[in-house]
This record gives sequence, structure tokens and C-alpha cells, in this order.
Amino acid sequence: MATARTKKKSAPARPSAPDEAAEAFAQIEPELDRVEKVVPINVDIPRAVAVAVGAVPHLKTLRARFVDELPRFPIEALDKLMSYALGAWYAHLLALPAGPGQEGLKRLLEEASALRADLLVAAEALAHKGFVDAGRVAEIRSGNGHLDTANDLVALAALFGESWGAVKHKTTVEWSDVERASKLGPELLVALGARNQPGVPAPKAADPADRRARAFTLLVRAYDQCRRGVTYLRWAEGDYDAIAPSLFAGRGARRAGPVKEEPADEGAEGEAAGDGEWGADGGEAPEE
Repeated sequence: MATARTKKKSAPARPSAPDEAAEAFAQIEPELDRVEKVVPINVDIPRAVAVAVGAVPHLKTLRARFVDELPRFPIEALDKLMSYALGAWYAHLLALPAGPGQEGLKRLLEEASALRADLLVAAEALAHKGFVDAGRVAEIRSGNGHLDTANDLVALAALFGESWGAVKHKTTVEWSDVERASKLGPELLVALGARNQPGVPAPKAADPADRRARAFTLLVRAYDQCRRGVTYLRWAEGDYDAIAPSLFAGRGARRAGPVKEEPADEGAEGEAAGDGEWGADGGEAPEE
């Protein structure tokens, strides 16, 4: 019998309804032009967003400790983390190619429905053995409608991606299925017209790829700060990775950590560094 894994405190979640994501993007858009160095997109954005969205509620439960024990912590990184995650999600949708038309939409819906069903069955089997979060799987199962199908695929891709090292030999799901779910979800949203949200101002810049890179940078910077903070606060318990898993987890992903950013106009590769060090006494948080 397989040994059940300890249930994580956070698990990937559906990104959001398109209207909420569009509003979040409008809120963070003024910050995009102030990004001088961007993070290269060397991770799947939909899966990373789903991980961040799932972690936010658990990070928020520690907010009082962030304030009390880490007086130099930039608390706005935690307070705005959900907006950064949803803003990056919407920016990703804006950067995708146009939808395939009505016939193409029908094909996408058929593929998405079948893939969602297959991944859910596999996820429920893994949840039964304790390898993935059963509550999160049940939440995904509760979705209905085309928009939920699209977001469910992203959440399922992130759920498998985060646990891939532990589950890849215990499931009939292939990594190609995970990758396809992560791409198909956003493609379906675009085909369904999710980018066209009434009442939300149109993006100010004409280059959606640049907007996406800058929005993703804001997310990575804020999440990096929160991971540093929770590492400090939960160092003794050792559950900091369970509360705030790496955005870069998954097959072939390297361990996340602050490295050099690159100028926004060069598009070079590397992960984000935080905006300075801090701690309860101004020192660094413990190393992961």
C-alpha cells in the first residue's frame, strides 16, 4: 500500500473569474511602467498563478505575525499578492493569440471537457491516498459551465505539476496531459471572449507581451518576499514550503531563489530578486 503524504496547508486553486482578473489587472497596471527589470517567463504562468492563489489565504492567516515580528517586511507585498496573481493571469490572457472562431471553440470545448474529466478521476484517486489535497480536488469537481472548465484545467495542471515528483509513477496521467491542460485552459477562456470585460478599462500599452512580463514580475517579487517572510516565521516548524510552495515547482523546474533580474527592454533570462533584505531585527530571513 502506498504511503500517504502529509497534506499540504495550501494547494493550487482556480485562478479566478475573468471579470475579477480584469479588475485586478486594472488595479496593478499603473505599477507596470515602474518595473525596470523583468523576470523572464521560464515557468508556466497559469500554473504559477494557481499556486499563488492557493497560497494567499494561508499567508493571510499569518499577517499579524508579519507585522509584529517583521517590522521591516513590506506588508503591501502580502496585501496585494492576490491582485498581483490575478493581474498576471489576465495579462497572460491578453497576450495570447485570438480565439479560433465558432468551429474552433467547439473543438476546444470537447477537448477541454474530456481532459478535465480524465484529470479529475486521476486526481481523486491520488487524493484518496493522500498525495494531493482532497478538498481542493472536490472544489474543482464542483465547477460547472465553460468558464469553470477552463479554470479547472489550470488548477488541475498546477495540482499535478506541484506534486509531480511524488505522483508521476502513481498515476496514468502523463506530463504532456498536464502541459496541455495548462495551455488549453487559457486558450478556451480567450475563445470564450474572457478578455472582453465590460466596464474594465482597456490596457494602456499596445504590447501585451511586455505587459505580461511586467505583471508576472510584480507577482514573483511579491511572492518571493512572502516566501522569505514565512520562512522566517515558520522556520522552527519547517512547514514554510507547505504554506507558500515555490512558483517554480514541477517537472524539470529548478529550485526557486532570488537571482539577478534583467532590464525590461532586454528580455534576458533569470529569476527575480527581492527588493532588499529584512528581518525582525533588520537581518536576513533564514536560508531555505
